[in-house]
Amino acid sequence: MAIQQTQMCCDASSYQASVLVLTFLTYMTYHLTRKPISVVKSVLHRNCSELVPPPGVDPADDNWCDWAPFNTDDANTLLGALDSAFLFSYAGAMFVSGMVAERVDLRYFLTLGMLVSALFCFMFGMGYTYSIHNITFYLVAQAGAGIAQTTGWPGTVAIVGKWFGNDKRGLIFGIWNAHTSLGNILGTLLAAAYVEGAWSLSFVYPAACMAAAALLVLLFLPPEPRHVAVLLPAPPRRPAHAGPSRSSRSDDEEEPQVIVGDQYQTEEEATEETSLLRHSSTSQTSAVSLSRALLIPGVIEFSLSLFFAKLVSYTFLYWLPLYINTSTHLTPTQSGRLSTVFDVGGAAGAIAAGLLADRTRSPATVCAAFYVLAAPALLVYSMWGASGYWVNLSLLVVGGALVNGPYALITTAVSTELGTHASLAGDASALATVTAIIDGTGSVGAAVGPLLAGVVSAQGAWRRVFYALVACDACALLLLLRIVKSEIGKLRQERRSTRDVRIE
Repeated sequence: MAIQQTQMCCDASSYQASVLVLTFLTYMTYHLTRKPISVVKSVLHRNCSELVPPPGVDPADDNWCDWAPFNTDDANTLLGALDSAFLFSYAGAMFVSGMVAERVDLRYFLTLGMLVSALFCFMFGMGYTYSIHNITFYLVAQAGAGIAQTTGWPGTVAIVGKWFGNDKRGLIFGIWNAHTSLGNILGTLLAAAYVEGAWSLSFVYPAACMAAAALLVLLFLPPEPRHVAVLLPAPPRRPAHAGPSRSSRSDDEEEPQVIVGDQYQTEEEATEETSLLRHSSTSQTSAVSLSRALLIPGVIEFSLSLFFAKLVSYTFLYWLPLYINTSTHLTPTQSGRLSTVFDVGGAAGAIAAGLLADRTRSPATVCAAFYVLAAPALLVYSMWGASGYWVNLSLLVVGGALVNGPYALITTAVSTELGTHASLAGDASALATVTAIIDGTGSVGAAVGPLLAGVVSAQGAWRRVFYALVACDACALLLLLRIVKSEIGKLRQERRSTRDVRIE
């Protein structure tokens, strides 16, 4: 029996490692194809007065070097419309995509989504190759990519959630979530390498990488343990605080409790239901409805908080290279490369937030702390970021960590915890739906942010953009205060119980 258990653990561990690697690679390519547009913006519309016009071009034409239809004074508004086409279609389709993901094989779901997403990324690049200057073409390419990309998040998070338990989930997801930052970094570097030449290659090569990753997913990714006849071991019980053993408690003594939002369950109940979730491979349950998923405590608060957190994050994602280019003397290529350090900070922030959430078992409080620190960091960057290269770089690292830390925590560990909440009585089928609700709501904010940034920055008012981002950061904080209060109350209760036990 011991040998069989050891073999089972080894098999499960090897599969878990392969799942982490493949899903990491999968979502990295989603962001790899998402990033080029932010880099290419700097050549679709730029300051032509700083360039020498070729023979036959009127030097008085301030837009001679721009790519039509972005050769107008309201080019930033058009560029913002491209972002909105992607992000609004992404946000709208996300809710549907999450429910579809629960009803199909996630391996095929991801493969199809990756191939279609790669196709639309390739399509945008062909606009340069075939000299297409119709704004509708680029809007269709962005909207189609937005719909296809909704397969990535609910699909990968649901798979990882089914393969891993609650133990150190925040740290695991914090490290795993580095795929977002790494995809942004590689996508930026790849796009920056070709942006000042044939910028079509800035889209073609990321599309090719994604198509290759789709093939690996199709061939090697096990979507859940039951598909490969693996039974995950039940998790060890971890007491909420030091105290007397169960056998020594009096009948009327209160059990230690586990909190999710403001919903309390006894540790025994939570453990039993978590165990049911682990072994859900033995029985198939029906998909959870959208209304039932919304009733899970904490889903609405975290979703609305993510609305504002993702608004801030995606404004940087889509506009940071252009902002650096316009606020400094760096070239488009140099600006794109410098913007990658924001994602380096984002990866570090995601890991730090996950580790803190594991240690404190208070994810809302961790998010709130990051929000509090992010607001002054954004103001400092807006005032002094352009004063020097190394100052810019240092502030971007700090800003990236504080902005992306709570965003990463909510979309991964928190979403998975809520998707396997004890109120579902062991029904793990809510993972994709809850993930889609939270990320879909956040994606609406992600769509609004770049759109507003395009409109405001078109008037040369970048400082106002940063003020708006600080206000959004404050809103994200306010929406979590109720859950933060519950988490702090829970921690105080545990400390009192521990102190009472020591006195006894």
